[in-house]
Amino acid sequence: MNRTNILLLFTILIIVYCCAIPVDVMDADASQYAAMSREMKESGSYLQVYEQGKDYLDKPPFLFWVSSLSMLLFGENNFAFKFPSILFALFAVFATYRFARLFYDHTIALLSAIVLASCQAFFLITNDIRTDTILMSWVIIALWQLAVWMQSNKIIHFLLGCAAIGAGMVTKGPIALFVPVFAFGSHFVLQRKFKYLFKPVYLLGLLVIAIVLIPMSIGLYKQFDLHPEKTVNGLKNVSGLKFFYWTQSFGRITGENTWNNHAPFSFLFENLLWGMLPWTLFFIAGFIRDLVLIIQRKFQVSASEEFITTGGFVLTYCSLAISKYQLPHYIYVVLPLIAISTAKMIHAIFWQNKFPVLKKIILPVQWLVAVVLLAAPVLLLIYAFPAQTIWPWLIPAAGVIAVLLILVYKNISQKLFNISLALIIILNIFLSLWFYPNVLKYQAGSVVGRYIAEQKIERDNFFMFQVTGIAESIHFYSKRIVKAVDRIDSLPANTYLLTMDGGLQHIKTTGRSFEIVKQGKDYHVTALTAKFLNYKTRDEQGNNYYVVKLK
Repeated sequence: MNRTNILLLFTILIIVYCCAIPVDVMDADASQYAAMSREMKESGSYLQVYEQGKDYLDKPPFLFWVSSLSMLLFGENNFAFKFPSILFALFAVFATYRFARLFYDHTIALLSAIVLASCQAFFLITNDIRTDTILMSWVIIALWQLAVWMQSNKIIHFLLGCAAIGAGMVTKGPIALFVPVFAFGSHFVLQRKFKYLFKPVYLLGLLVIAIVLIPMSIGLYKQFDLHPEKTVNGLKNVSGLKFFYWTQSFGRITGENTWNNHAPFSFLFENLLWGMLPWTLFFIAGFIRDLVLIIQRKFQVSASEEFITTGGFVLTYCSLAISKYQLPHYIYVVLPLIAISTAKMIHAIFWQNKFPVLKKIILPVQWLVAVVLLAAPVLLLIYAFPAQTIWPWLIPAAGVIAVLLILVYKNISQKLFNISLALIIILNIFLSLWFYPNVLKYQAGSVVGRYIAEQKIERDNFFMFQVTGIAESIHFYSKRIVKAVDRIDSLPANTYLLTMDGGLQHIKTTGRSFEIVKQGKDYHVTALTAKFLNYKTRDEQGNNYYVVKLK
């Protein structure tokens, strides 16, 4: 891999991330964060966080801070909301390379960055923005700096690593501290460097972390701990500090946090099977190989080796998997560590021609993965969103051309690797330019929100009436908080209402004259089903919505 090809590859990957910027934010998490960031920018309340004017106690504020500041610079739009997270994602790729380079050669380090930047989960979190993108970045930056300190003993790197941990905690809580503790703790134990487990300098590190946490802690204390009379999430006398430092994380294990989706221990691993595409087979093989090696070596790691990646992934996974509430993106905090383990296996098979038996098993299945990646856009164009013009077909056609060019080029020894890389890029260009825009036509919140902004409807002239399931994208795209009303009899003429079938029938029974100015289907687009994807059965899915103008 020469320098020119590397620069070209990462330029293409960045372009693919940018292709997703015009795609509307998706309900419910991303749209909630976008709406809250817009609200923070409008109110100027940065230490005390609100959602639709009400006290908010769930996620830490860092994502809201950087997104609202971005909106101050670039306006209230998709770019402003997504840009900070994409930037942090690029930091994560760079830090992954630098971290891997401390322990492995240039090729493995570079492959680690490529695997991270091109896996499906990474494409997803640079589009469907959540706190995990920035958290992942802070954590790998912390691991990188702490690893440099471990090798050089330069205190500046230790302090930078601790500052990154603190920033990660301001992004998504104590998990940002747990991952480095798991990673380096297991590494030190297996290297029998027990003195590293108890160093006086760690007290200085805790001080640095505490200093970074001060602004958020002040905001939590003033907003909640000083006001025990407030009702938050149905409870009174709620401590914001206790919630953040204990309940939100440990409470999911102890049961103090009532959220429970009964996810099994294997839930996060099952979701990594698609999240690590097209590198899933190499991820599984690399993970198993790392575990087998450590067992063969009787749980000892030599001074020239590292267990940071494997220990960080395994212990973090176990801590998350015992939680009573799990979502697929929770494990993305250790995507860089997974990428390094995966890259080592890719390097062994394609660059070093090791594991010939394993190679004979993996490569035919990987060819099948490549065929699926190539076929996916074609199937979506036929069965989900048929194209009326030729240009969407040019995207899968480009995939075919890329595969043929790679196959006929004689000097490439890693053809299947390059084909897999090309096809995952082509697939995500297709998703961003065709699939997602068509799916999001069925997200009523963003569609109606844009309608409100385009029609320049006054803030006190649009309400929601008997609406269920419409998430916060309506607040972000209308650039306001759209309030709900229980009655319509006192509303003046020319008032607009967003309602659904039940609400429309109620309006009819009142005898109030009205006009339907817009209508469509609302569907939870992050929970796609086969019936929704099939254009023949799509009309049967979701709920009808209507924008009516009272007379």
